[in-house]
Order: sequence, then C-alpha cells, then structure tokens
Amino acid sequence: MVQSLWNASDAAKISSGVEELVYRSNLIGTDRRVCNWGGGNTSMKTVEKDFRGRDIEVMYVKGSGSDLATMKAKNFTGLRMEDIRPLFERDAMSDEEMVAYLANCMIDQKHPRASIETLLHAFLPFKHVDHTHPDAIISLCCAHNGKELAKEIFGDRFVWVPYVRPGFTLSKMIAQGVLNNPKAELVLMEKHGLVTWGDTSEACYAKTIAIINEAESFIEARVKEDQLFGGAKYASLPAEERKQIAAKIMPVIRGAVSEQKKMILSFDDADDVLQFVNGEKSAALSQVGAACPDHLVHTKMVPLYVEWDPASGSVETLIQAVKEGVEQFKANYAAYFERNKNEGDVMFEAAPRVILIPGVGMINSGKSWAMAQVSGALYHRAIAVMRGATALGEFVSLSENESYNVEYWPLELYKLTLAPAEAEFSRKIAFITGGAGGIGSETARRLVSEGAHVVLADLNLEGAEKVAAEINEKYGEGRAAAVKMDVTSEEQVQAAYDFAALTYGGVDIIVNNAGLATSSPFDETSLKEWNLNMNVLGTGYFLVAREAFKLMKTQGIGGAMVFVGSKNSIYAGKNATAYSSAKALEVHLARCIAAEGGEFGIRVNSILPDAILQGSAIWNGSWRNERAAAYGIEPDQLEEYYRKRTTLLVNIYPKDIAEGIAFFASSKSEKTTGCMLTIDGGVPAAFTR
Repeated sequence: MVQSLWNASDAAKISSGVEELVYRSNLIGTDRRVCNWGGGNTSMKTVEKDFRGRDIEVMYVKGSGSDLATMKAKNFTGLRMEDIRPLFERDAMSDEEMVAYLANCMIDQKHPRASIETLLHAFLPFKHVDHTHPDAIISLCCAHNGKELAKEIFGDRFVWVPYVRPGFTLSKMIAQGVLNNPKAELVLMEKHGLVTWGDTSEACYAKTIAIINEAESFIEARVKEDQLFGGAKYASLPAEERKQIAAKIMPVIRGAVSEQKKMILSFDDADDVLQFVNGEKSAALSQVGAACPDHLVHTKMVPLYVEWDPASGSVETLIQAVKEGVEQFKANYAAYFERNKNEGDVMFEAAPRVILIPGVGMINSGKSWAMAQVSGALYHRAIAVMRGATALGEFVSLSENESYNVEYWPLELYKLTLAPAEAEFSRKIAFITGGAGGIGSETARRLVSEGAHVVLADLNLEGAEKVAAEINEKYGEGRAAAVKMDVTSEEQVQAAYDFAALTYGGVDIIVNNAGLATSSPFDETSLKEWNLNMNVLGTGYFLVAREAFKLMKTQGIGGAMVFVGSKNSIYAGKNATAYSSAKALEVHLARCIAAEGGEFGIRVNSILPDAILQGSAIWNGSWRNERAAAYGIEPDQLEEYYRKRTTLLVNIYPKDIAEGIAFFASSKSEKTTGCMLTIDGGVPAAFTR
C-alpha cells in the first residue's frame, strides 16, 4: 500500500504559499507508484498583491519540464485567475492558442511556461488540486472494464472522463463532470490518471493517498501471483550469470541502437522485471501499447521483447536474436512513423528504448545514464500497471495513431527542449586507467565537464571512488563509476571492461594512463625493476588497449584511444633505462594499433608529458628522490629545475595533459591517428626529429 509521507512537524515549519505547494509536490513525486517521473502536476490558488498593491487571485501550477520529486518554488508558474476564468465559457481552444493565452496570464514572465494541464486546475473550483499517475489508478483506467469496476470501488464519488489528450477540451470535460456531480471526490481519466482536490494542501494530499489505496486494495484482492502475466514460461538465470550475459550483450545492443546518435545503456534485473520478462503472455502483452501517455517520449509505444530461451544458455544465439530484433524494431518504427506522420514531423531515432530479455532482465537506453534510468523507471510503472490491469481484466492502451500523436506532440516535445544542450562528449563513455591519480582524475573532470560518462579504473579503489563521488556530486548521479583494476592482470582488465559495459553499455574513449617509474643507472638495473616497468607500462597498456579494441569492434561505432606516454618515449632519460624503454614501447604500440584500427573507426594517439609532479603517486614516492639524485639536486628543487629546462620556462600540470587528451578524444581530431603530441613546455632534447 502507498504510505502517506506527510510529516506534521516538517509541514508546520513551512511558510504558507508556494512553499507548501513545493512540500506537497515533492512528497507526491518521491513515490513513483504515485506519480511518474516528469509527469503529473499540482496547483494551489491563493491571494497576492499585484504590482499596484491590489489583492488578486493567483494560481500556482507546476511549470513545464520539471519533476514533482525535485522541483522548487522557481519551477512553479503563477497565473492571474481573473484572466483564466473567462475561458470556461469558450467552446473550443487550440493548443497553440491556449499556450499563447496563458503566457499573457503569468504574473512574472521569468516563471517557466505553465503545464499543459493548467486549465484542468484552473477550471476546478478548489484551492488545491493534484493530478497524478498512480499505478493502481492507471491499472483501473487501462482495464477494458475499468469504468464498471470503478463503480464497485467508489460508488457515485467519481467522475469518469473518456480518453482525450490534455488541453482545453479535457480540462472543460473534467470541470463540467465535477460540477454535475456534487458528490464527486475524484476524477478518473481513462488511460491516463487521477485528479483529486482539497481545501488545504494536507487535505488534498491525504485524499490522493486515500483514493489510491482504495483502488490498490481492490486490485490486490484479485491478484493471483502464480497467474500473473500468464504464469511463468521461463526461469530467471542466477544473478551472477545474468550480469555476465548482460555485460556481453550490452555493447552489441549499444552499437545497434546508436546508428543515429550514441546511446548510454543501463541494466535492470529487479524482481518485478524478471517476473514480467519470464511471463507466458508477456511477449504479447508488451506489444499492446504504452501504459500511460507520459511514458511515450521516453519508452516509445512498445519495447523490444527478445524471443530467447534462457534454458538454452547460448549467448551467441541471444546476440543474434538481439541484432535481428533491433533491426526489425527499427523497420517497424519507421513504418509506424510513415503511417502516422503529420506534415513537418521529423522521425526520432528508430531504435528501442526498452529491451526485455527472458531470464536476464531489462536494458534501457537514453542520451545519458540518467535518461536511461528514466526509461527504466517508467517501464517499471508500465509493468505495475499491466500487473493490475490484467488482474482486473484485459489491458488496453491508446490507439496507434493517438500514441504517435502524443509521442510527437509539440507541447510534450517542448519539455525536451528545456534540457541543456549536448556538449562535445555527451553520449560518450570514457575508460580511464590510473583514474585516482593526478592526470587521470583531472582528465575525468575535463571530459565529464563536456558531457562524458567516465569509468575510473585504478588499483587504488578508494581513491577512484572518491574522485567518482566528487564528480557525481557536481555533475549528477551516475556520471562516474570506479572499479579496481590491476593493468597487468588479464582477468581484472577483462572484468573492468565488463563492469563498464554493465554500467553504461560500452566504451568510446580509452585513456591508457596507469603508470609507475623507477630510476637506476643501467648497470644497476635489476631484472625485477626491468620487468616491473615492462609489465605495467608495456603489458598493461597492451591488455587495456586490446580489450578496448575488441569492445569497440563489437559496438561497431568507432572509438578513440589516448596513450599517456612521456618525454622519455623519444628521449633517452638518464638513469631511467627501464622506464624510458617501456615508454618508447607504449607509443609504438599505439601506432601499431592505429594502423589496424582505422578500418573500424578506432583512432589511437599519444600524449608525451614531462614532469607532472602535482597529484602524482609516482612523484610522491622514491622516483622524486631518484630523479633529484640523477640531476645532482635536492628533491625540493625539482619543480624549479624542470621549469628552467623548458624553452617556455613553465611547469606542466595535470590539467595541461587533460586538455591534450580531450583534444585527441574529441571530434576536433577526428581525422588524426597514430600521432604524438608533446606537452612538456619545450624540452629541446625531446624535440621529435
């Protein structure tokens, strides 16, 4: 059952007015069983002073493009009721006319554009109004016999409104229905949702929760768990096996759904998802249509249900089924677009946003991890609605044409225009070794600042997790993830890429940066020291690049690798034979991979830095003392020594290297591969020749 989250103590601390509306809205949005992500709207009517000091009635309503769970006072729009009320006398009003009219009713032009359903709230003669999308209510409203069942639950306390797309007509129908029924306590919107009201914010919220629970109790009394979705056709694979399979197929899916624009993926094997994908009738049920109009923009009309028997255990068969399924989905979507398009419509990407796999779970796509999560969250709600609707009767949805018109509805698409513009690395995934260090962490921040998602791989997991947490705090949940990895371990490298695939769907950018350094005169260089450098700087770079190469080929959408070499890659460093030799190996390895990667759109370039002392674990160890000894100076004199030997008389910092890496990873160098870029302030001995 849905629980009331109202806290009298917290509510008492809130000033009357918009802040109490914010509090109620946040409570409603917090429980997604009550309201979809980005959907629903709330309002309150109050009296305020206008710019002339006159008392005027103002309605505050949710602004377009915001989410009830997180919105603040600035996300609400204030409108003058004396300007809106006369609209009720009209017989009709187009969407365009309505939007233009409401813009003139705003008390502050800095407020966001008012919700599509503003008139729904304005026409109802109540101080507080909630419009929500509760699972239980939509289950009722999407059952073929929903209206008859509503009479059993609510008697004569409800108004049933046939499906009409939000706007003037629906708003007037709802208000007229309530006016005609003095006993009405709620409105049920067919295939859409719930409207409730109250004299106070608390009363309105309490009514919303109470109505939902009446419907939920009625539904749960009729649910037969073993018969849901036709009963189980398949058994779920063990949790670890599900993840292993997902990690293998997600790069395949990512390549298949990224034909027009790259997509970020997420994996979900929650209990409700598994119950649905394993159902006897789920394949057919999933193709009936969307459970709520609000879902369409993020989930499309239907998901891709992959026909595969998990008992076969054949991942190769699954991969083939996924490839064929995505291609068929795209062909079907293009045909759907052609059947329903209106003049001027431009087709969205045709690939599925939701992919359902028996025994494994659900894979979602979006332009970011956050939007992939939204796709998944909305399909959880769809599963809940189908669960309830099929327990009551037959699940029904919108017609194909209406689904299309909602998906391509200008008023709904307007919300998408409010999102920040995409940047250079939007939709791209970067895998950075040595991610906890100075260069690695600075590179991560640089790429994320322009839209990237990053995986920070490091032996120092705690350090990598700290960097990831800082990035997520600044840029939003899910933008960075950390994984422990020893670059010399083939198993750990492969596992780290599986982690990247499971977390985001694959990789686009590889920053081969993990390193160490030792210093010894050549005749005092031990085999142990030699092997250490070769293992980390040679074998490590090889393993990281090889596994990335495989993954990029699987995706089939190209990629960029950037090797962080050294000035010593082309300069014979004194007392650093092992280190310098391994660094030379790195850049030639990069060129070799570049020669093979071109046909697959894989570019490989190298950055050659020098003396990056800040934030470096290498320079905080014995390497600093060893290099100082080699130059006959004290360790604390190294920074100045290195500065003076450059022609530009500068020190080099991690952010300088991060800029070079960002260049090679970006579209600005899309026709450059096999190249070396020296960032060392100009050390003549290391000039290429």
